[in-house]
Amino acid sequence: MNAVAVSVESVSKRFRLYKERNQSLKSAIMRGRVSVHHDFWALQNVSFDVPTGSTFGLIGSNGSGKSTLLKCLARIYRPTMGDITARGRVAALLEVGSGFHPELSGRENIYLNGSILGMTKKEVTRKLDEIIDFSGVEAFIDQPVKNYSSGMYVRLGFAVAINVDPDVLIVDEVLAVGDAEFQEKCRQRFAQFREAGKTVVLVTHAMDTVAEMCDQAAWLHHGHLQTVGPADTTIKAYLDSLPTT
Repeated sequence: MNAVAVSVESVSKRFRLYKERNQSLKSAIMRGRVSVHHDFWALQNVSFDVPTGSTFGLIGSNGSGKSTLLKCLARIYRPTMGDITARGRVAALLEVGSGFHPELSGRENIYLNGSILGMTKKEVTRKLDEIIDFSGVEAFIDQPVKNYSSGMYVRLGFAVAINVDPDVLIVDEVLAVGDAEFQEKCRQRFAQFREAGKTVVLVTHAMDTVAEMCDQAAWLHHGHLQTVGPADTTIKAYLDSLPTT
């Protein structure tokens, strides 16, 4: 039996959605009541294991809870209930340009983003040339990233995250941005990850990407886990659930 890289145990995540919110103590006293809100459960009792060395897909329609779960995996959010255990070093690429400062150059942001992801300055310096080469933005590396396109942002962010040398890499829709050459470089790097026994958790709306790259997948629907298992059977169950036009 494969070792487990990530264990998700009975995870639920609640957000409070405010209809009327007191902005100060004075407003609370004047209105004579507390803020009006209702609870929204983005995830409810989700459990599964991600085997070490696998590429694991999270699929589902918009609003299914995929991105919330990824942020819980990346420790950006803390589950309201349940536990997530990740074994080894975790790196996450969840949003285009997350962790970048728009006024700093690409080179400076490599150091900034690397430190956020847990790399020392010495580590970043040692891998700097490799990061720049992988990103494909050499010609603009000393320009402020506020002038970068979204594709340049995500290529640079992915290049930093992949060079953290994590045991678990969490990626949200990175293959949706960038040209065919960059996407192929990502696929090759994912393959190298698997050969090295590392784990990738991937969210994407592209079912062909999940079918091609993922060993297993989990399907979420309105915060509930519908099924988890081999990627092909999970994809089929999800596609069969969609309304036909």
